[in-house]
Amino acid sequence: MERSAGDRTASALFAGFRALGLFSNDIPHVVRFSALKRRFYVTTCVGKSFHTYDVQKLSLVAVSNSLPQDICCMAADGRLVFAAYGNVFSAFARNKEVVHTFKGHKAEIHLLQPFGDHVISVDTDGILIIWHIYSEEEYLQLSFDKSVFKISAILHPSTYLNKILLGSEQGSLQLWNVKSNKLLYTFAGWKVGVTALQQAPAVDVVAVGLMSGQIIIHNIKFDETLMKFRQDWGPITSISFRTDGHPVMAAGSPCGHIGLWDLEDKKLINQMRNAHSTAIAGLTFLHREPLLVTNGADNALRIWIFDGPTGEGRLLRFRMGHSAPLTKIRYYGQNGQQILSASQDGTLQSFSTIHEKFNKSLGHGLINKKRVKRKGLQNTMSVRLPPITKFAAEEARESDWDGIIACHQGKLSCSTWNYQRSTIGAYFLKPKELKKDDITATAVDITSCGNFAVIGLSSGTVDVYNMQSGIHRGSFGKDQAHKGSVRGVAVDGLNQLTITTGSEGVLKFWNFKNKVLIHSMSLDSSPNMMLLHRDSGILGLALDDFSITVLDIETRKIVREFSGHQGQINDMAFSPDGRWLISASMDCSIRTWDLPSGWSNISLYSVVSLRPLPTDYVPSVVMLPGTCQTQDVELLEETTEPSDEMIEYDSPEQLNEQLVTLSLLPESRWKNLLNLDVIKKKNKPKEPPKVPKSAPFFIPTVPGLVPRYAAPEQNSDPQQSKVVNLGILAQKSDFCLKLEEGLVNNKYEAALNLLKELGPSGIETELRSLSPDCGGSVEVMKSFLKMIRMMLDKKRDFELAQAYLALFLKLHLKMLPSEPVLLEEMTKLSSQLEENWIHLQSLFNQSMCVLNYIKSALL
Repeated sequence: MERSAGDRTASALFAGFRALGLFSNDIPHVVRFSALKRRFYVTTCVGKSFHTYDVQKLSLVAVSNSLPQDICCMAADGRLVFAAYGNVFSAFARNKEVVHTFKGHKAEIHLLQPFGDHVISVDTDGILIIWHIYSEEEYLQLSFDKSVFKISAILHPSTYLNKILLGSEQGSLQLWNVKSNKLLYTFAGWKVGVTALQQAPAVDVVAVGLMSGQIIIHNIKFDETLMKFRQDWGPITSISFRTDGHPVMAAGSPCGHIGLWDLEDKKLINQMRNAHSTAIAGLTFLHREPLLVTNGADNALRIWIFDGPTGEGRLLRFRMGHSAPLTKIRYYGQNGQQILSASQDGTLQSFSTIHEKFNKSLGHGLINKKRVKRKGLQNTMSVRLPPITKFAAEEARESDWDGIIACHQGKLSCSTWNYQRSTIGAYFLKPKELKKDDITATAVDITSCGNFAVIGLSSGTVDVYNMQSGIHRGSFGKDQAHKGSVRGVAVDGLNQLTITTGSEGVLKFWNFKNKVLIHSMSLDSSPNMMLLHRDSGILGLALDDFSITVLDIETRKIVREFSGHQGQINDMAFSPDGRWLISASMDCSIRTWDLPSGWSNISLYSVVSLRPLPTDYVPSVVMLPGTCQTQDVELLEETTEPSDEMIEYDSPEQLNEQLVTLSLLPESRWKNLLNLDVIKKKNKPKEPPKVPKSAPFFIPTVPGLVPRYAAPEQNSDPQQSKVVNLGILAQKSDFCLKLEEGLVNNKYEAALNLLKELGPSGIETELRSLSPDCGGSVEVMKSFLKMIRMMLDKKRDFELAQAYLALFLKLHLKMLPSEPVLLEEMTKLSSQLEENWIHLQSLFNQSMCVLNYIKSALL
């Protein structure tokens, strides 16, 4: 179940690992050159943090720490990256940690411009502030009237010391000296709002992008326009110039096209149509290299190389994720390293949980791939398939034929895909003869062997196709399998059973081979989706009343019913061992259900209390995990007290004084006390080990004129007894002393604790030493019997009392009747033992009778 965390924002069961597939958004990228490593780096924004990539291989080199809010604009100089969020912006060092934070704006910041040891920020209220980077202090603040001059672009012209050029939405431009705080010149503009400013390779020349799609190449020294260009694709979003010897300018547009202009011939030389599927957020030519870096809100970062004869750009490297919400995700294979995902952008992609370099896109589905190749269509939008809504994948025969089957939004035919070749497959699977035109495919599954695909249609028909040949292999039912639309199909792991469910609220079990109906059952509500865990044979059904029903396909009975979601259930997943079912719903919650009874599945790594949550429980919002798996987590200084659910239960030594309580000692410490002599006899070696005699370092000699070696001394009296009278030599042990103290103060806890720490042999030695022959006394033996009575009175350590008493009787049974003091104590102890055992025996008998009745009676 979900975690009742109160004000805590973390889950007790799951820890955020990594967010996959995030590469770019609508914030323009930043290109930096590292003089130390002689490399270019590109930084893109992904929400509250930013990624830094090495341009040479587009490998991710750093992920920044998260900011409190989404980043709204970025800039960079040779050392720092500046990122603004709301009315605050921060400077990051080493592409990761915040080293400076600048607070002073009252409105949202939308422009940043590094300026030597200073940085300029502009907010939407027309306030421009110049900050000193290292002291974080304001150097200068300028205020502009939004109705007259609302700043929309900012540029530091090359070689213009202490000067900045500002563009406005009204169309005019202003040149300021920020050191003397003077307005040097006002450019009248072109009566159209300025959207982009870019320094040209020539000094004094600036490119001005306008809302009308015009690009003005202007000399700001003489206020002269050198040339004009126009694009028909809307406002200019960004501008960049090649600096590798070719006088080419690139301009981005809101529809994803890029125009390339020759500045010498003053004409359009090329178009890069659909470079991105959304607006071009930023584009940058690398200094003195024929490489163009672009990014857009379609979650793509691309590098284009200009090495063709006519100067056109071709895609060199890219990092791309989905540009629209996902419709379905599934693990591909059993190792958990690849995730297949389908999106509303029409693509099917694979993301690696290990590294970005293993990501790949299977591309858009095309209605007629051969026609597109034959006619060489550049714009494939008209022949693209609609988004994938459901898919199933199996890697068993992926190297032989297609292993992925997918159905598309509003389409009857299902497409096949090949994971190894990363492309759409050879077949479109659909029935040949249909009476209606509005029928669509609604559910798919692929067998575990990878040979067959099962497809359910909105008409209620369920068909089987061969994945290798694409041939139709039959249908379930005479005319149709269900009266309503098919909501789910599944095949078990051995291709014996096919399970289908329809919108009329019926679940059916079919024989896969001969297509015969085996069993049919009605559901409480219309099903929304179905999921089978093949290894355990557990079937999960999400119903339209927001509840979940779990069935066992062997017995075909409902084994669990879960309710609690407040919206439609979008997807479900079983844990690999089939013990947990996880469901995601439109109520913005992910709930974890424990399938075994009693909530016995404790967490894998630590003690977690799993209590079922009430139906009106409102889950807490969990933070999205970072995009780096080794990202540092900032811990709060205040340590929050653990909630009641997480406090580990510590059992007391005795729940109630009336209950018999056993000790926590292992059985090996008390169970074999009576059989120690047998165990020692079994473990006794047949022959004692012989230690070889080692010669002394100095061999002894007999003194005399002739040197002779001294013979070892022999035992002169072999008849001498080796038996030592222990009664004379023995000293009283700590246990005996504690027993003697117990006779005085009637407290035996200390003596009992000493026995608990000893092993079986030590316990036998201590009890044997209680006898007068071994250094003990009758009084000490009486004290031991009193200790056993105390244990039976308190009803604690019950099994220890029995074991210790049994060993005591075995060792001293011959002398006990001859001592009246011990005999009297034994009589009291015997009656007490009998009373305890009669009570326990009656409880045992009662429990056994009830258990036998439940097992045998026909209830």
